[in-house]
Formats: sequence, C-alpha cells, structure tokens
Amino acid sequence: MRILHLLFTGLLVFLLPLPGFSKDITNPISCARNRGVCIPFSCTKTWKQIGTCGPSRIKCCRKK
Repeated sequence: MRILHLLFTGLLVFLLPLPGFSKDITNPISCARNRGVCIPFSCTKTWKQIGTCGPSRIKCCRKK
C-alpha cells in the first residue's frame, strides 16, 4: 500500500507544470488574477503586455 502512495505522489509531481514555463496568460480569468485587463488590439504606453486573453488580438495588459 505504501508503494502505491509513493507511485501516486511521484506521478503527481511529474504532471505538475514547471513554474518557469507557466507564465503565458491565455484566458481572462487568469489575466484578472494577475491584476491585468483584457484590451483589444494593443496596450498603451503606460501599460505593458503580460499575455493574451484567448484570441491573439486581445491583449492582457497591466500598468507599469
């Protein structure tokens, strides 16, 4: 039984995404969670792009 627990935790660790590779924002919920706003087309000079909100034309921006 302990071997099954060990195998399960090992599988769980391998399936978790790495923190450095999960920086892309691809939906509005994670954009808002990162203090961003979905803006169509492009961000203004006082805002920086931190990802996209689904389609490539909608940018996730936050103030610098």
